[in-house]
Amino acid sequence: MILLLAVVATAFLACEIARKRYEKTAYFKQTRNPYWRVRRDKGLLGEFYTYRCLRQLPGYKRFLFNCYLPKQDGGKTEIDVIFLHESGIYVFESKNYSGWIFGTETNSYWTQTLPAGRGRAKKVSFLNPIVQNKVHLKWLKAFLQEDFVPFLSYIVFSDRCTLKDIRLTSREHRVVNRYDVLSDIAQTARGLGSQLKPQKIDELYDRLAPLAQAGDSEKRSHIENIHKKHHSPASPSANKVCPRCGGKLVLRTATRGAHAGEQFWGCSHFPRCRYTQNAD
Repeated sequence: MILLLAVVATAFLACEIARKRYEKTAYFKQTRNPYWRVRRDKGLLGEFYTYRCLRQLPGYKRFLFNCYLPKQDGGKTEIDVIFLHESGIYVFESKNYSGWIFGTETNSYWTQTLPAGRGRAKKVSFLNPIVQNKVHLKWLKAFLQEDFVPFLSYIVFSDRCTLKDIRLTSREHRVVNRYDVLSDIAQTARGLGSQLKPQKIDELYDRLAPLAQAGDSEKRSHIENIHKKHHSPASPSANKVCPRCGGKLVLRTATRGAHAGEQFWGCSHFPRCRYTQNAD
């Protein structure tokens, strides 16, 4: 019994030390997310781990978390982590996933493969995070109106997953595990050199900080809008017919250009038929 009490006391003390260290971080001071909530929420934990890696990068820097950028249609898009560094503005989409990850830059959806026992695998589709970050970059650039500042896109996956087959067709985005993010950005920063002075970084931070203070109701509304957009029933497309060739119209998501991230109806006979219509 005494040994058990000693083990429990040691574990409690270790947790208290970790909590106090956490509450001294810029992540806690900005988000006010309680320690135990972060430990139990894999999304928040992924953001915190990404921050913990990035804070080691030399140079003047500021962080913004869960920043809600306004869009032209009146909605908002949420950026997990914005890293303002003297080498540029880094925009992060954090994916705290496990398993094997497959995807290409242009596909609307990527695949997560998980072991299901007895040599079987379970496959789960999720929205292409590059498409998500393209939307984030589009509206961040529109908000800041900074034409001569480098904007860099990073998709950061957890150390528990394997990036099995990721095919990138451009150099506009980086897809890395968290254990590689610091070295990757350090190399990028060295190549870019000093682009932003501390005063400019502080100015950008002050402009963006109010957008990182969203209330719970605003966060719930954002999550509901995402759910409606990406998990709507497929049945409405059953009666949609291509007026050009008679094929079925399928709901798709644009992956490039000015409308990246927006949905549209496209003919199922593509590329033979290139008819499209707005999803609205």
